[in-house]
Amino acid sequence: MLKDVVAHTAISHESKANLPLMQRHYSAIVTLSLFLADATGVVVAFYVAHRLRRIIPLPEPAQGLNRFADFVPLVALQVVAIVVAFFLGRMYHRKRTRVGSDELNRIFSGVSIGTLIGVAAAAFLFKGLTFDYSRGMIIYAWVLSILAITILRGAQARGQRILQSVGYGRTRVVLVGSGEPVLAVYQRLTQNSRLGYDVVGIVPYRASETGQPAAPVIQDLKVLNGLDDMSRLITSHEVDEVIVAVPEATDEDMLGIIARCDRNSISIKVFPDVFQIMAGQMSISELGGLPLLNVRDVSLRGWKLTLKRAVDIAGSGIGMILLSPFMLLVALLIKLDSRGTVFLVQERMGLDGSRFNVFKFRSMRQDAERNGPGWTTKGDTRVTRIGRLIRRTNIDELPQLINVLLGNMSLVGPRPERPVYVEEFRKLIPRYMERHREKAGLTGWAQVNGLRGDTSIEERTKYDLWYIENWSVWLDIQIILRTIWQTLVRPDENAY
Repeated sequence: MLKDVVAHTAISHESKANLPLMQRHYSAIVTLSLFLADATGVVVAFYVAHRLRRIIPLPEPAQGLNRFADFVPLVALQVVAIVVAFFLGRMYHRKRTRVGSDELNRIFSGVSIGTLIGVAAAAFLFKGLTFDYSRGMIIYAWVLSILAITILRGAQARGQRILQSVGYGRTRVVLVGSGEPVLAVYQRLTQNSRLGYDVVGIVPYRASETGQPAAPVIQDLKVLNGLDDMSRLITSHEVDEVIVAVPEATDEDMLGIIARCDRNSISIKVFPDVFQIMAGQMSISELGGLPLLNVRDVSLRGWKLTLKRAVDIAGSGIGMILLSPFMLLVALLIKLDSRGTVFLVQERMGLDGSRFNVFKFRSMRQDAERNGPGWTTKGDTRVTRIGRLIRRTNIDELPQLINVLLGNMSLVGPRPERPVYVEEFRKLIPRYMERHREKAGLTGWAQVNGLRGDTSIEERTKYDLWYIENWSVWLDIQIILRTIWQTLVRPDENAY
């Protein structure tokens, strides 16, 4: 056995040595491109800030502003400070190319910290020099650096995805598990090619105790040998990462699985079905000095409810004003496309199981439910031509801004379902009714993670419960930004 592993390791090293230069040094090239994007962004931001400082007399008029060439030492210092802040924030270690609200948050934090460090260092190092390094210059450069770095990192991510699409820098992954958990991981990896994963195969987990099949039946996916052969499989298939999806395994079994992979320098990740126990993170509290472990708490309560309602009123009001011309155009197209009303008024279930009427743009024929309610599936002939477009882009949900303004719904929260479906789901899905502890939302955590339309209700429930128990203002902002981005750039493939 040892000879086989050594032989396969030698073959692996030889094959990697024969790879093209781009493939062998892919990680270094990605890191260098990120560094160049960040450095270029800071320099461009400072140049534009210098020009704006001459034009805009805010926060104070610029008097005797030096030439941009005089600021080069300061710009260089700022580049170093921001790059160091990014490095300490592990922003040059990314393998995935997803640029979204999380990345924007890290850019904001990194630039802010780097700017403060740069200003402090400049005051110390260039104390004897005369520079008009005014507050206006600092503010302009700070804001523009965030904007420029975000744009350039987005362009870098697009280039990285192009390289991954032709085979460079992709991660070869083996899945370990059985039943629904490993199937859920596989579907997430394959449905989003932007993640850059190539699934080599599945190693079945012994399932005699769980009653699960040895491995889910997935077309065109190879079922590999058992766990005892993991070391050789990892070497022979040049595996970069192992994802273990065995939530029912004991601690001893999990340690055994990881130990079989540990002799190889690969990444190991575990997919635990923690929602069977809780939807949020554990926290520690105390009871008269006695420590207690919270496994379930409600994050959205007290003053936070008032804050969320204020955001809902402001967001829905502004949204209705800005989008009213566009909504009028959509209403006209619906009227021209098919007979019937423009709006659909439908009963849904919201906070504490209360029922309310939700407003939507009509996307189906007027007689679509003459035979009773029916779940919309791919190729549904009831959907009109305009309806298919507005459903894929979620434009049909825009009239629900009225519901948000009235207080029936929130901008962000679990999507409301019809009472007939709620009665069915509550019998099949544990904790389903707990998603009604908060107001229903125009968009939600499940939706921005691809769980729209004809997708798993059980998975949606897990994401909804996680949102309820982990709510924050920043999380709502992230969800809203991701919803806008997905609506404009990535139409919903699960909406029919």
